[in-house]
Amino acid sequence: MPDYETFDLGDFKLQNGETLPGAFIAYKTFGDSSLPAVLYSSWYSGSISDNEWLIGRDKALNPDKYFIVITALFGNGQSISPSNSKIALFPHVSFYDNVHAQHELLTKHLGIKHLRMVTGWSMGAGQSFQWATQYPDFMDICVPFCGSAKTSLHNQVFLEGVKSALLAAKKTSSAGPSKGRLETKGQEVRTWTDEEKTVGLKAFGRGYAGWGFSQAFYREKLHEKCYDAKNLEDFMVNFWEAWALSKDPENLLVMLQTWQSGDVSNQEPYNGDFEKAMASIKARTLVLPSKTDLYFPPEDSEYEVKCMSSGIGELDVYPSIWGHWAGGPPGNMEDVKWLDERLKKLLAETPVGGK
Repeated sequence: MPDYETFDLGDFKLQNGETLPGAFIAYKTFGDSSLPAVLYSSWYSGSISDNEWLIGRDKALNPDKYFIVITALFGNGQSISPSNSKIALFPHVSFYDNVHAQHELLTKHLGIKHLRMVTGWSMGAGQSFQWATQYPDFMDICVPFCGSAKTSLHNQVFLEGVKSALLAAKKTSSAGPSKGRLETKGQEVRTWTDEEKTVGLKAFGRGYAGWGFSQAFYREKLHEKCYDAKNLEDFMVNFWEAWALSKDPENLLVMLQTWQSGDVSNQEPYNGDFEKAMASIKARTLVLPSKTDLYFPPEDSEYEVKCMSSGIGELDVYPSIWGHWAGGPPGNMEDVKWLDERLKKLLAETPVGGK
């Protein structure tokens, strides 16, 4: 039995006009529903349980003080995905669609009308920015860590690399950023043989290996010190390949599409005006990039905060050599402590209602 619940969304209309038939969203709650609510969204490829490391009675996300809701991305294998549905050609879904579904879950099923905080790592951070621009009056606090409000061109380059490595196993290519893959209409084949999965996912994992952690992480041999890897090849096989091989390739492609198309200005009333979208944020927002993150460098976060209205946004930079993983599933407790301290301070300082 799964240790999470699902909420049926029915035939869910997407931002692009398509319909996601028989849609459902997976979630898990901690604490009593009478407490102030915190939404904590999942990250690329992550399951609900992968978020639980930041929750505890000794942490800012204390279930004795807050009603914490973890939600799963469309395509992660728990919410509706290629792997758990009979949808032959899974449609493109956006951050907007994911947040719309989360809003439906909160308001129509869990009875939540306001959030104390919305937060998340990586794509969870992208969802946090999306929440703050899509429903700007719904939360007091927004804390995106190691993520962005718009997928940068450099990030597109990284994603095209791992996407192409995966698709090569099916002898096809990317159609370009946010454009899916090259397929002949009516002849799409999205079932994978065991050999295609193994070859494609191993390549995907090795492609990812140069991005998740920083140059300094490898230079200091933290893969050996913190993960007990015998050497670099051991780390490639038993960390990166093992991670990739545990995933479904079509699920990864659905979430990658969402990530590539990330842009909070791609919605009404902003119509592509990124600065206008960021200026619409009303929640007190603490943006937390890692100084060595190869996906989401602090310079991008600086611009995001600069675009916010006066007194709304604040920037603080992880002093970490763990790269993107500074904010991710814990490998070192120093970065966990650093993040938790800032969440505690923000929750203590910010009045309820954000005023």
